[in-house]
Amino acid sequence: MLRYKADIKTLVYMLLTTALLIIQWKIGRVIPALYIVFLFMGVAVSVIAHNHNHLSIWKSKTLNQLTDYWLTLFYGFPVFAWIPTHNQNHHSLNNREGDYTITYRLTEKNHLLMLLAYPTVSSYFQQKPIRDYLKQQWQKNRGRFYFCISQYAVLGAYLAAALLWDWKKAVVFIVIPHQVALFSVLVFNYVQHVHTDEESERNHSRNFIGWLNLILFNNGYHTIHHETAGLHWSLTPEAHAKIAHTIDPVNVERSFWWYILRVYFLGIFFPGLRTVSPRLARMKDSSSPQADELPQREAVRV
Repeated sequence: MLRYKADIKTLVYMLLTTALLIIQWKIGRVIPALYIVFLFMGVAVSVIAHNHNHLSIWKSKTLNQLTDYWLTLFYGFPVFAWIPTHNQNHHSLNNREGDYTITYRLTEKNHLLMLLAYPTVSSYFQQKPIRDYLKQQWQKNRGRFYFCISQYAVLGAYLAAALLWDWKKAVVFIVIPHQVALFSVLVFNYVQHVHTDEESERNHSRNFIGWLNLILFNNGYHTIHHETAGLHWSLTPEAHAKIAHTIDPVNVERSFWWYILRVYFLGIFFPGLRTVSPRLARMKDSSSPQADELPQREAVRV
C-alpha cells in the first residue's frame, strides 16, 4: 500500500520516534544519549512531513490522513500548513519577492544572528497564507476545511492531555522536541536559499551532498527538488547527478556542519569564508531603483 518501498524507512523512523516518546515518558527522566536521538528524530519528522506533503506515503487516502495526524503530533504543527506556505507559495516563487519564506526580509546579510532569527520571523509571516488557505477551503471544500481544523484540535488535545498528566514531562518530551523540529526545518530552508540566486534556473538553491542525506531522506538535494517537487526522495540523488554539472560549485556543499562552522562562526573572524550575495551583485549592476539602496546596505560580501 506504500507508493514506494523506500518509505519503509519512513515508517521505521515514525515508529522509533513514537517508541522513544513512550519509553522516555515511562522512565520519567532525561537520559542524555536517548534524548539526543529523540531530538534528532524530531528533525527527521519535520523532513518526513515535508516529503509526505509533496508526495503522500500511501496509495490510500485514509492511511494518508491518519499519517497526517501522526505527523502532526510529532512535528508540533498541523502538517496541512505545508501546502499553502511551502507547496503553493515557496515552490512557486522560490525565494523571490512574494515568497513568505524569503531569506532577505530583514537584511541582505547572512550571519549567525539572522540564522537564529529567521525561524521566528518566517513562522510569523507564514501565518497569513495559512489563514488564507483555510478561508479558501471554507468557501470551496468544507470537508477539507474540517480536516485541516481537526489537525489543530488533535494537536491541542494531545498537548493539553500531556500537560495535565505531567506538565514537566510534557515540556521535556513533547514541547521541546516540537520546537526543535519546527526550528530546524526552517534553518534548513534558510541555508538552502540564503545568498543563492533566486533568478537563476539552476543556482536558486544550495545543495548539501554529504552523509546527512543518508539519515535525512536526501533533503540536501535541493535544486532538483525545486525542479521536480513531486519526485520521491529516494530518487533525488540520481536526478541530482544528471544536472550537477549545470550547478555552480559554490552552491554545492559537501558538509552541512562545515558550512555552518565556516560561514556562521569562522566567518566572523575571516570574512573570506562568508557567502556572497548574487542578489546584491545583480542589484548593484542594474539600474533599478533598488540599486540606490546599496550604500546603506553595505558591500556585496556580507
